[in-house]
Amino acid sequence: MRYLRLTKEQLEELHPEFINFLATQSITGDEWEDIKKNKPQVAEEEIDVFSDLVWEGVLKAAQYLEHVSPNQMHLFQLGADDMQLIAIKINKEDIDITTKEGYQWLKDNLGDDDVVFLTARKEYSEDPNLDKFALIQQGAIITKGELYQWINRFVEIK
Repeated sequence: MRYLRLTKEQLEELHPEFINFLATQSITGDEWEDIKKNKPQVAEEEIDVFSDLVWEGVLKAAQYLEHVSPNQMHLFQLGADDMQLIAIKINKEDIDITTKEGYQWLKDNLGDDDVVFLTARKEYSEDPNLDKFALIQQGAIITKGELYQWINRFVEIK
């Protein structure tokens, strides 16, 4: 397994897609029930393969990631050959940008000396999807990129 097994809830949400996946392997509903009952290891392997296929599609389509903690924000644009990072660090202990008030403070004070911007560009390793997945494992979430695009107006990525 390359990524992470989908949760029970995610599998339930993707039930029609999972049925299609089984059908591509010529596994009927009755056969699937038999596999689950009599060959649980095979059933687990099928779920793992399906999970990897789902993750591959999601990671390939992802264009932006965000990771926000109380005093830092990491915004990633995922290009074809590399990822670009805009990092923001807040050097005021009483500001928590994960709260509505803290986020508003950041928006109102982007030019403040306590707001530090860093930018970077990094080429992917041999497997861009694993690079993206590693960031998700560290807490990043896939977004549509509105925040990245807004902040990008104020910084220059080198």
